[in-house]
Amino acid sequence: MEKSNAYITRQMSARKRIALIAHDHKKHDLIEWAVHNKEQLQKHQLFATGTTGKMLEAALDMHVTQFLSGPLGGDQQIGAKIAEGQIDAVVFFWDPMEALPHDPDIKALLRLAATWNIPTACNRATADFMMTSPLMRQEYEVLLTDYTNYLTRKL
Repeated sequence: MEKSNAYITRQMSARKRIALIAHDHKKHDLIEWAVHNKEQLQKHQLFATGTTGKMLEAALDMHVTQFLSGPLGGDQQIGAKIAEGQIDAVVFFWDPMEALPHDPDIKALLRLAATWNIPTACNRATADFMMTSPLMRQEYEVLLTDYTNYLTRKL
């Protein structure tokens, strides 16, 4: 028997709130990508973890809201913003070849992005597709699973 899910929606404005994150070995790639996409990124509100945010702000000459460094809680801060509906998209250039001590935080961040149906790019090609989508320049109605039954369950 197939179980049907109930859905709710959230309106995403044309000006997206984009979280930008990069592991140490991918920071240069993210900065290069961001400079290449500067014209598009200037139309949106940017958020970033620690050092990445400082580097982006200097390279783009625009304000970037900065959180803590990822290993110090920045990944979790962005995850909280996702859960609160305050992040619309994530560009996370992560290093698949290096295990990091904060891997559980990264997994939690990516799980929240999937839970709340947040567009997430984990490499340059996907980030390029995301930024060139017409949906990045217009309002968008995000379809979300309705978790009311989960939240009101009897324990």
